[in-house]
Amino acid sequence: MTEPTQRPVVVYGVSGYTGRLICEYLRELHVPFIAAGRDGKKVQAVVDKIPGMENAQFDVAEVSHDVESLTRLFEGAQVVCNTVGPFIKYGPEVVEAALAAGCHYTDTTGEQDWLIAAQSRFGKAYADANLLLSPCIAQMYTTSEIAANIALETPGLDTLDVLVLWKGFPTYASTQTIFTILKADWFHLVNNEYVAWDHRAARECVVPGQHGTALTVPWGGMAHPVWFKNDPRVATVTATGGVLDRAVMDGVVATTGMFEEQIRPLEPAAQEAALSDIAAGLQSDMPPRENPRVNTSIDSVYASGPLGRAHVAIHGNSNYKQTGLLQAFAAYSLLQQPPRRVGFASACQAFGHRELLGVLRQFGLVLKPVVTVHD
Repeated sequence: MTEPTQRPVVVYGVSGYTGRLICEYLRELHVPFIAAGRDGKKVQAVVDKIPGMENAQFDVAEVSHDVESLTRLFEGAQVVCNTVGPFIKYGPEVVEAALAAGCHYTDTTGEQDWLIAAQSRFGKAYADANLLLSPCIAQMYTTSEIAANIALETPGLDTLDVLVLWKGFPTYASTQTIFTILKADWFHLVNNEYVAWDHRAARECVVPGQHGTALTVPWGGMAHPVWFKNDPRVATVTATGGVLDRAVMDGVVATTGMFEEQIRPLEPAAQEAALSDIAAGLQSDMPPRENPRVNTSIDSVYASGPLGRAHVAIHGNSNYKQTGLLQAFAAYSLLQQPPRRVGFASACQAFGHRELLGVLRQFGLVLKPVVTVHD
């Protein structure tokens, strides 16, 4: 494989489903990029299937997963979009390499422990370098973060109750992440302090716009307690999520219980092996491309305070496409102007919640938010 021409954006992990979508939206935004991964042939095979790539400016690169090799690949770029997870396991090398190469960093993680670790280990260094460190730019967290910030446009609200629902099934990488986070502690936010969840916790939630309910779980704690921990408007955050398939969610709850009883007592290496086997048995292939008539999403946030409350619901479709677009737009924006905040920051903190909502609507992935305010 020939050395790639230098491009301003590197997408690392293109052999997966989400990496493919990021490349697709970078093409639509006319952003040149390098599609990179640990197996160049797999990356090339994925890119070859993306419609319209003959009109894109891109190269394919194979790279070893170590700081030196990644730094060499990233040098001369401005933004690294990382989709290689589980991130608590594979993220540090990529973040360190992006920093060494002078690149902004984004990823698609759903791991709360990785957010906390990334903030603690690398947040100050990125801020000192005037670079953005923004893990967790993804539909399951960013679209509901947009809803939360719309609700907080009403002053005097300090408590967030976040609900994320979607129709579909996790990709292979997402499934690996789901089982990886079983080993971590999960937190919600109570009066600006992290409070641990019971891993067996679940709640029955009313589905906005429907007569039915859905079973949801803390899903590793979600990103929202981390994003809002140092937000002076917010003191308490509870966030849960799930898929709109009761059988799948019953299986998630059962697996969590099985982990606590049978796997947690094992040594760490045995834990990881057991969870990896379970995840691979559930999902090992590239999922079919999302169908907007089937793969719908609902992001709902109740914000409340002593004398007021607001509810914001964002109905959308194709949650992985939302993730791909959010990642591509983040890179597109960073190539043109500095982020609103450097160092460790969420998508909304870095780019603005109204701006992110606008791009999701521009590409037909979400409806206009339904906003109800009582004060």
